Amino acid sequence: MKRFFSFLCISWAAFSTVMADDYLISTSRTSLLLSGNRGEKLLFQYYGGRIGSGQEVYNSETGMNLPVYPEFGIDCVDEPAIQVTHADGNMSLDLLLDRVEKSSGEDSDTWTFVLYDSVYPFGVNLCYRAYRASDVIETWAEISHQEKKPVTLFRFASGYIPVRYGEHWLSHLSGDWARESWLSEERLLPGMKVIKNKDGVRNAQMANPSFMLSIGGRPEENTGTVLGGTLAWSGNYALKFDIDYSRHTRILAGINEEASQYTLMPKERFVTPELAFTYSTEGKGGVSRNFHRWARSHKLAHGAQLRDILLNSWEGVYFDVNQPVMERMMQDFAALGGELFVMDDGWFGEKYPRSNSVGLGDWVVCKERLPDGIASLVRSAGANGLKFGIWIEPEMADDKSELFEKHPDWVIGQKTRTLKKGRGDAQVVLDLSNPKVQDFVFGVVDGLMTENPDIAYIKWDANMTLVNYGSNYLPADRQSHLYIDYHRGLLDVLRRIQQKYPDLQMQACASGGGRANYGLLPYFTEFWVSDNTDALQRIYMQWGISHFFPANAMASHVSAGRNHQTGRATPIKFRFDVAMSGRLGMEMQPKDMTEEEAAFARKAIAVYKEIRPVVQQGDLYRLFSPYDGKGFASLMYVAPDKGEGVFFAYKLEHFYGQPVPRFRLAGLDAGKRYRLEEINQTETRLPQHGKTVSGRYLMEEGIDIPMDAEYASMVIRLTAEE
Repeated sequence: MKRFFSFLCISWAAFSTVMADDYLISTSRTSLLLSGNRGEKLLFQYYGGRIGSGQEVYNSETGMNLPVYPEFGIDCVDEPAIQVTHADGNMSLDLLLDRVEKSSGEDSDTWTFVLYDSVYPFGVNLCYRAYRASDVIETWAEISHQEKKPVTLFRFASGYIPVRYGEHWLSHLSGDWARESWLSEERLLPGMKVIKNKDGVRNAQMANPSFMLSIGGRPEENTGTVLGGTLAWSGNYALKFDIDYSRHTRILAGINEEASQYTLMPKERFVTPELAFTYSTEGKGGVSRNFHRWARSHKLAHGAQLRDILLNSWEGVYFDVNQPVMERMMQDFAALGGELFVMDDGWFGEKYPRSNSVGLGDWVVCKERLPDGIASLVRSAGANGLKFGIWIEPEMADDKSELFEKHPDWVIGQKTRTLKKGRGDAQVVLDLSNPKVQDFVFGVVDGLMTENPDIAYIKWDANMTLVNYGSNYLPADRQSHLYIDYHRGLLDVLRRIQQKYPDLQMQACASGGGRANYGLLPYFTEFWVSDNTDALQRIYMQWGISHFFPANAMASHVSAGRNHQTGRATPIKFRFDVAMSGRLGMEMQPKDMTEEEAAFARKAIAVYKEIRPVVQQGDLYRLFSPYDGKGFASLMYVAPDKGEGVFFAYKLEHFYGQPVPRFRLAGLDAGKRYRLEEINQTETRLPQHGKTVSGRYLMEEGIDIPMDAEYASMVIRLTAEE
């Protein structure tokens, strides 16, 4: 039978065609080795530390010889990466290698392995992009066919990574509203471990599409071999860890296929989201630093820019937004040294002034609350030396809104059933698979920016899951596309916004931390870690999320002395010291601060501006984990040239006679000497304050820190001396 593969050709002038038995995809410190000849299977041989040639793998007898993208139908036992049903009912695939194409950019190499089926005109382009400096590789699949009738896709993984025998431990994030990004670590046993999401809108609230696999033993922070992965997708996902009796582990990651079988038309191309993975022999910390460098350079909007210190109005006033209050908050925040003011929910609605259950979707200014409009607030912000930002939730509506009255068909729902509603028993989700809805959502931002071009920042929220599964736009035979097409529509909207307003900063908020993922972060400058602003609990959540996301993406705010979520009262120093380990902001009413608190806040904001480059662009080293039960947590950031560092320590428990551990630092240059300076203090308590200590001593012997008070905390700046 004649082979069919020409339809998958990619006519990129920059590509060169290479053919060889071995294909070595390398970064500065890692290598992925695939092998195969034309007309044969493409095989996965090795992934790990950098090697010079495939011969090194075979000589050490570590070649794995496993299909690189296992298909269902001939081999039916192993978990497949792809499963289809052809129009004739046949459910098999037999993917063989046609050719390999490679292109090189300034900081990455892209490989495309063109695979074709031996019988059907069906093919897969399996792609890899290797980022040399950050040691991260992205993989994805491009699936298409030229059969006469549609083919149904039932499984379509982004990537497949086998790991050889060993005692492997899985680190991942789980949680719920106000408790996001809780670190879980467990030993993998024979069977199937699946981490998945079916929210439909937000995919990081209950779990996160990211993982670390500690190979050969328990997870360690700065030692040991670790493989990390994160899926760049904002919708439903599944991370599968298939462990056989001999403890071989096969990792498959991609879109969650449940209720998402996809009808692929002839000549249509289905592109999966990227699975990014990395490898380090420096423990979990090494994997984190790889992901952070990759994110700042390639996957986070404006990743190299320093983030503004902002005040968000939500916990200060909630829905009670009005012009005098907003202007007073701006004045007070400017006096503290702030840089950006964000007006949260409550500013809109004409026929239905906004509350918890009405008005969502009607993005017109409420004249009763803001008689002089948004433009007046933008001018007031500028007069106070601040930038201005605003909250929106454009993917949602309330059933009591002009939008819902005019366009009930724009809402996700089922014609034969009563709508199930969310927040306030009123909220519904708009159908972003519909191009008219996409235009509307784009228009929300476009309208605000056209009328107020000096808006610098948008907080983009999404407070509801996808329920009432059904689309008034998609045809009957494409209803199972909704989960996928919703997020394709969302990404199309975000691309349009970024193209027209490239300098606009945006925060991804979704009932708190529901959208911490690399599918959306190319269009957002940061994400909201959690609606829970309690400093003590934030230590745990920020520790977890830092495994995969850099500090300049983590919005961390100082809230009221008695926290609104937990009711816990903590000192202002503790609250600032926690928030300063991420992107510093405030979530409170400044006029309620005492004079002493305001004075401390001014000083803390000033010192954060000094250390901001190291915190937001430096390398993270996690030291004492809050999850270890020792009653303390510590971490530090080090500048890439190791000339500066910032160390944070927190006391989590308080008992009489409680022993304080010796804090050993990390990431410094052993040959340099560092001057230690306690900063953000009410009184200097660090015995080594102003003294110079060698990097080697700080890392090998460490320092003693007085932490005797309840909610004690300390921030130390380290500066290398010439």
